[in-house]
Amino acid sequence: MPSRTETEFETVVGLEVHAQLLTNSKMYCGCSARYSDALPNTHVCPVCLGLPGAMPVLNRAAIDAVLLTGAALGCDVPDFSKLDRKNYVYPDLPKGYQISQYDLPLCLGGVIAFETGGSVRRAGITRVHVEEDTGRLVHRTDRDGASISLVDLNRSGVPLMEIVGEPDLRSPDEARDYLIALRQTLRYIGVSTGSMEDGAFRCDANVSVRSRDGGVIGAKVEIKNMNSFRAVERALRFEEGRQRQVIMDGGVIVQETRGWIESTGTTVSQRTKEQAHDYRYFPEPDLPPLSVSADRLAEIRSRLPELPLDRRNRFERSYGLTTRDAAVLTAEREVADTFEELVQTGSTSRAAANWIVNDLLGLQRARGLPPEQLPLNVDQIRDLLAAIDQGVLTARAAKELLPHLGERELPREAAIRLNLVSLNDDLAIQAAVSEVLTAFPDAVVDYRGGKTAAIGRLIGETIKRTGGRAKPDQVRQLLTEALRRE
Repeated sequence: MPSRTETEFETVVGLEVHAQLLTNSKMYCGCSARYSDALPNTHVCPVCLGLPGAMPVLNRAAIDAVLLTGAALGCDVPDFSKLDRKNYVYPDLPKGYQISQYDLPLCLGGVIAFETGGSVRRAGITRVHVEEDTGRLVHRTDRDGASISLVDLNRSGVPLMEIVGEPDLRSPDEARDYLIALRQTLRYIGVSTGSMEDGAFRCDANVSVRSRDGGVIGAKVEIKNMNSFRAVERALRFEEGRQRQVIMDGGVIVQETRGWIESTGTTVSQRTKEQAHDYRYFPEPDLPPLSVSADRLAEIRSRLPELPLDRRNRFERSYGLTTRDAAVLTAEREVADTFEELVQTGSTSRAAANWIVNDLLGLQRARGLPPEQLPLNVDQIRDLLAAIDQGVLTARAAKELLPHLGERELPREAAIRLNLVSLNDDLAIQAAVSEVLTAFPDAVVDYRGGKTAAIGRLIGETIKRTGGRAKPDQVRQLLTEALRRE
């Protein structure tokens, strides 16, 4: 094979995402699907333990969640769908097979729009189907120092949705941004937490490289064990480099499954890649085929909220927000809802956006709150904005007040408690002005010499001496008068 330079190759990436669905019970039984804080093997029954004779019963809420996802992604819903047995043997799969879907999934086709590199891209969706999660292996060392593996089946049978993307992505950056947009969509429509840390949003990547002239097309390699957006990006970047180097060295890419090793920043071979026939798919005999009526599908589609990218664009148009602020405000549906409720009840869009983006989200992170939970409720934020607008609080005093606000305490009440209500005493402010003019003679000389910007420092120091309670406009007026007199 002739030598080729790296610039002649392009990367082809397709992603397979598994998302746990937000249901109360498991996919085929009545056991609780909330397993993370339970003792091992306590949320189990004969069905999810795979005991002989146990019969599965379909979870309607899980089917609706998949259909809602399909609606969000613009998928088609066939008239007929069925469930299949995917057969393989692994310790965390007690039945020896997984109930999944193969040739007739619930949703087909579709597209997701996402922003990457400063522009909007669209990538195709092959299919969205329902299946069940496996159990969990726990690896540890026993008292004698021997390595052991234990099986926890609390997760076995938790509803799972697989979203298979078309191989439309061309870089690790695009793959990362695609995943961020997909996760955001699932959270917006309320079908999954999207938590990668808890395993509720998991991704496998299929990656290959090919020469731009079509002379070389590398085999597809699957990568597993990526548990963050950064890990996906890093794993793909390593793998595309590895594959290009193999081809440039005259080698051949082996179709296989490789695992991402976070500590070394490399992928390692795990096994040759399975084909569909390896799983011996056949129709699930214990569950009936699925047919979704037009009325039911219309009702599910009516639940669809405005999606993140559409909402961001509307925020820019309707409220005059910057692209950055609109993106931050719409990253979580609950935050966007709060912003819109504030604006619709009288707060100005600019002020509401500034305080949420620049102050409340910072306080949220400092307190370790979930990204969808602001540290103040709507009533508190509305009272804060009104108090500033009416001159009851200065912006500086409001910032000082926020960390000390009680759980349901209104900012005006806290301002009185903390002695942060705006200062309207001209004599007290004039006393602070006199102190500042004496303490900063250089700034006074600069101002009188024509450097009018020097008044900014004098204003800041005067406000500081009033504990942040003096209004900037009032301070500026009194300072200007004093500077002109002397």
